[in-house]
Amino acid sequence: MQLKINSPLDMHLHLRQGDMLKTVAPLSSKSFAGALIMPNTLPPITSKEQVVAYKQEILDAIDNDKFTPYMSLFFKNSYSYEFLNDIKDEILSIKLYPDGATTNSDGGVASFDIDSLKETLEAMSELEIPLNIHGETTGFVMDREAEFIPIYEQLATAFPKLKIIMEHITTKDAVKALDRHPNLFATITLHHLFITLDDVAGGMLQPHLFCKPIAKRPQDREALLNVALNAHPKVMFGSDSAPHPKDKKEAPGCAAGVFTAPIALPLLAELFEKHNKLENLQNFVSNNAQKIYNITPTKKSIILKKGNFTIPSSYKDVVPFMADSSASWEIKEIV
Repeated sequence: MQLKINSPLDMHLHLRQGDMLKTVAPLSSKSFAGALIMPNTLPPITSKEQVVAYKQEILDAIDNDKFTPYMSLFFKNSYSYEFLNDIKDEILSIKLYPDGATTNSDGGVASFDIDSLKETLEAMSELEIPLNIHGETTGFVMDREAEFIPIYEQLATAFPKLKIIMEHITTKDAVKALDRHPNLFATITLHHLFITLDDVAGGMLQPHLFCKPIAKRPQDREALLNVALNAHPKVMFGSDSAPHPKDKKEAPGCAAGVFTAPIALPLLAELFEKHNKLENLQNFVSNNAQKIYNITPTKKSIILKKGNFTIPSSYKDVVPFMADSSASWEIKEIV
């Protein structure tokens, strides 16, 4: 049995910098036609010069793979219309992080007062630049995303022409919000379709499953599965694949992030087949994103076949999701 996926897209990807980028970028460019690259580098990507330089670093790392790095800008509420108009052809979106919410998010937004954000968000609306948001408050860890939903809705109402992508949603509350506002969309990760908090900390602590936002309850996972497996037109795949060296994961102060990029497509095929929804995988991993972002990706087909693929224990010094376990699909050919 074989499965062909045309121009798969990862609409939320961390590539880091330096040696780490050189390790992980080719693992995404091999099996994806493009990805939205997150800007929370050190320092964060906040200028046109940084965008261009970072994109070139990625292209240098992936050699001749057919892969488009769609670039994003780290949100600042000081961006003017003139600045954004000058940079819009170099970026696909702007990523907003609440200050300190996740890895390298210091310097993000500290207040969601509409007036303080108005100039930048109105300019983005006029220029049709989508806004990606890491939607968490500083409340109790299991409630942070649900507590952020009113902020999503406030922004969606105040800026009705602005496309707002709720990144890596993890709750049934976020799923319900999707259909309340025409300008709200969402990405869903691989790992949040597989695990709950019980997998992370229900027995022995599993540091390679720790991420932000943290995995939630079984009923939250069921809500995510429902919209992903049925390829709800407002959701798309975004891996949030976030590599960290093994010694940063297996340590006190464990770094947040799950590395899934190289094994995402085989595991998604396994999941969709398990639920008799293989016919919807193309929309979830490509077609929906093309419509939401109005992009035409590089033509590239990934041929998967039924097999017994063993997920490696590590990729250099990065441990992947479900390391050393088996997947029932594997990549056969890339054309």
